[in-house]
Formats: sequence, C-alpha cells, structure tokens
Amino acid sequence: MDTFHLQAAASAGSVFGIVVIVVGALVVVGALIWAVRFGIRVKQHEPRTPRGGEHPTLPDSGPVHETRQRREPDEVPRAEETGHRLTPHELGSPGTRRSEDQSRPRWDSGT
Repeated sequence: MDTFHLQAAASAGSVFGIVVIVVGALVVVGALIWAVRFGIRVKQHEPRTPRGGEHPTLPDSGPVHETRQRREPDEVPRAEETGHRLTPHELGSPGTRRSEDQSRPRWDSGT
C-alpha cells in the first residue's frame, strides 16, 4: 500500500492550517497597531489638561469671592390656604430664600 500520497495530503493540510493561523495573527497584530496609532492621534488633538504642579489661571473677570448668607426653606402652602390639595408637580423643587436675619448664630454662654 502506498501511503506517500496520504502523508503528503496530511502535511499539506497542516501547512495550510499553519498559514491560516499566521495570516490571522498578522491581521490581529496589524489591527492592534492601527488602533494604538489612531488613539495616539486622537489624544494629540484633545485639549491639554494641566499636569501636577501647574495651576489654573484666573478668569478675565478677576478672582471669584465667596459670599455668606443665611438661607431658610420656603414653606409649603397648606391645603386650607390654597383651597385645594397640591399635587407633586405643583410643589416644584424645595427652594430656599434669603433669611431676614443675617446675623451669625452664636452659642449662648452657659447653655
């Protein structure tokens, strides 16, 4: 029995499989290299963020100052005052208003 043709066919099949694997690996490596280069190009076009030790600059209008004020919550109107029961969309957001008394609260001595 002549097995040379069978061995040649088996070796040709395995060579073809190896070639497919190598070509597939080259395609994957090429795609990864392209993705890294594309990411570097995109990163270069983004605005630069300050690095450690760098300070942001002041706005053109100058430094922003803090304001202190006492706030008190807005009261929810009662059903007796409005004549009907309020629904959630009529309540709105829980807002606050500037308090009439702007003095700082202090601890009373002895309390």
